[in-house]
Amino acid sequence: MEQPKTSNNENTSHSVEIAMETEVHRVAPPPRRSTFQKLKALLKETLFPDDPLRQFKGQPCKTKSILAAQYIFPILDWGPKYNLNLLKSDIVSGLTIASLAIPQGISYAKLANLPPIVGLYSSFVPPLIYAVLGSSRDLAVGPVSIASLILGSMLRQEVSPVKDPILFLQLAFSSTFFAGLFQASLGFLRLGFIIDFLSKATLIGFMGGAAIIVSLQQLKSLLGIKNFTKKMGIVPVLSSVFHNTHEWSWQTILMGFCFLSFLLLTRYISMRKPNLFWVSAGAPLVSVILSTLLAFAFKAQNHGISIIGKLQEGLNPPSWSMLHFHDSYLGLVIKTGLVTGIISLTEGIAVGRTFAALKNYQVDGNKEMIAIGLMNIVGSSTSCYVTTGAFSRSAVNHNAGCKTAVSNVIMAVTIMVTLLFLMPLFQYTPNVVLGAIIVTAVVGLIDVPAAYQIWKIDKFDFVVMLCAFLGVLFISVQNGLAIAVGISIFKLLLQVTRPKTVLMGNVPGTDIYRDLHHYKEAICVPGFLILSIEAPINFANSTYLKDRITRWIVEHDSEGENDVKKRPELKFVILDLSAVSSIDTNGVSFFKDLRVVLEKKNLELVLVNPLGGVIEKLQHADDTKEFARPDCLFLTVGEAVAFLATNIKNQSTRYL
Repeated sequence: MEQPKTSNNENTSHSVEIAMETEVHRVAPPPRRSTFQKLKALLKETLFPDDPLRQFKGQPCKTKSILAAQYIFPILDWGPKYNLNLLKSDIVSGLTIASLAIPQGISYAKLANLPPIVGLYSSFVPPLIYAVLGSSRDLAVGPVSIASLILGSMLRQEVSPVKDPILFLQLAFSSTFFAGLFQASLGFLRLGFIIDFLSKATLIGFMGGAAIIVSLQQLKSLLGIKNFTKKMGIVPVLSSVFHNTHEWSWQTILMGFCFLSFLLLTRYISMRKPNLFWVSAGAPLVSVILSTLLAFAFKAQNHGISIIGKLQEGLNPPSWSMLHFHDSYLGLVIKTGLVTGIISLTEGIAVGRTFAALKNYQVDGNKEMIAIGLMNIVGSSTSCYVTTGAFSRSAVNHNAGCKTAVSNVIMAVTIMVTLLFLMPLFQYTPNVVLGAIIVTAVVGLIDVPAAYQIWKIDKFDFVVMLCAFLGVLFISVQNGLAIAVGISIFKLLLQVTRPKTVLMGNVPGTDIYRDLHHYKEAICVPGFLILSIEAPINFANSTYLKDRITRWIVEHDSEGENDVKKRPELKFVILDLSAVSSIDTNGVSFFKDLRVVLEKKNLELVLVNPLGGVIEKLQHADDTKEFARPDCLFLTVGEAVAFLATNIKNQSTRYL
């Protein structure tokens, strides 16, 4: 332990005298409340921190009904104020994101091992549901790469999309249903804090690793390989690539290289000059159209370049009869729905809040969960798979000047026209171009500057991020995510079970007390051991705190024995509880046991600034009224030292 700072008797006495001049304020117990009032307040702060009912207070019944309808259906709030100028902006942005959604929808469906048409179905119905229920003006709804990858890889572990495509499709719709059910339940039950276990470090590592895996999976299309591994790890993927070099097609490689270079170039231009966002937004559709014309003109399928083939026409057929809840696959679809639901929900809310902050409006997280959940439940019965708000599409939507969620409606109408009349045009679209589109879309998920920033700020968070990244790369997408979440929870438990305690000293000439190791001018006060506990006290850490405080006392005594000039005997142990927000029954027992231990050492326990809930529980459990004594309960450390210093004033001494 670092030696306390030295001080002379005059400085210490002067500090104590200044403190003694301060008026001593007593700690007031919190106002009396019934058990029902306490429970109500606890539930409100836990489940309703945003207090959504505050807008109804003092309003007449008719107004309350209108506000309730607007709260459930946000479109009723902004819809009546909608005008032609807003529509013009939304039409432009809606058409722009539709040009991106069409090729991405087809590409992401193939990434999920689903028929390409399902990707377009998923870009038609869910945006219409979200436009009615969602609270974000910028979120562009549709399938996303990471959720598509996870859905396809998890289901493919037990069912082959090639050998049993109907069953695979049924499981995909069923997983979407459970994803939506889970998402909506979190919103209705106000349990959105669960997704907060996916920390920023976890998401950055997970997204980066998944982006690399998604890109490597596209080597099948970019190289023209037919027999490709079903595993997701980087080792089996690269092994499959180099063990099948005889299947590489130079025509496919040439086309893939050209279009991938074109797409990456347009992305670079839009990043350097944001006002040219339409360049990268329209590039995927331009690539699809151009490559389709080339494939049709040169009969690309006869030269080793695979094409999509004939696609189904028409709007979404109902799929509620395809929901598969049989016992043999129930566990699989629930697990897949849970994982994809969490990932898509986290991405959607994060994207919505990001753009809401840019435009200075509020996005209700719980309402977003309900909206995203219900659109997936409805989607599962209309031939759609898991959808959410995609970052790339939402960024284009935002940059294109969208004003409301009507841009999603415009996009959906454009997709509808495509489904009804334009599907035959995609028959000759090369798969290699779809692979290039996916690579371009996911490369932005690799956030190197953010990773470097995490390294500078918190090394433990960097380890969490690295574990997520490496877990996704070398094990699997879902296991990598589980490992990272597990390490994040371990870090949280470590912080809970090993709370920080700080040794405090007096800043000379004041009644201010600060961390001795932080403020170099702070000095120890003779006869006092002043500690600050900086966490709630509960069953998980009460034993540790008792042992740690005992060790502080032992270290204090051992240092006193080594002093050249004998320091005054320790009389008081002061605990600053300003940062202790709550205690449980174990916390109450901790204070009682600590008092007994200190009494055996002829020391007195003094508590400073216990918060309302803490002092209330202590007083309820304090039959002997020990914790209510005026000489052991103070509002500030300065007042405690001032009041108690008279007992040891003449024992102040110089120590190293």
